[in-house]
Amino acid sequence: MNRVTLIGHLGRDPELRRLENGTAVAKFSVATNETYKDKAGETQTLTEWHEVVIWRGQAEYAEKVLRKGSGVFIDGKLTHRKFTDANGVDKYFTEVVANTFRALEKRDSGRTEASFPTQEPQRGARIAESTPVYGGSGNGHQIEPPITSADDDLPF
Repeated sequence: MNRVTLIGHLGRDPELRRLENGTAVAKFSVATNETYKDKAGETQTLTEWHEVVIWRGQAEYAEKVLRKGSGVFIDGKLTHRKFTDANGVDKYFTEVVANTFRALEKRDSGRTEASFPTQEPQRGARIAESTPVYGGSGNGHQIEPPITSADDDLPF
């Protein structure tokens, strides 16, 4: 199974363009952080950057709601592309093609809250009622009810 789930922050605003046939495609980068303790006991943070591609109506919606620095939940698949540039050099790209995404809200503390697409509420998660999950099999929005909790144990 080829499935990728990311929770991170946008590194740049989505760049929307249209193919010759009118199909919309948006691209943006997402930073994810992993925190660990090194041998000396010091906390270290490792940031990974991921290129994300979203197609059609999702691309148009992403351009409207996602901004650099905002939190985002992405669910999709990993893809690899190769092309040859004008100098004859092969270029390789690894991207996440998003099937669904959700803009994550920020609390007053400035920390991002996350919700995961499960049946049970996640500890520490809160979603605004107006925040849609976009994607899935159709071309419409799926709205999930808000999830609230006083605890916050998310790493970002």
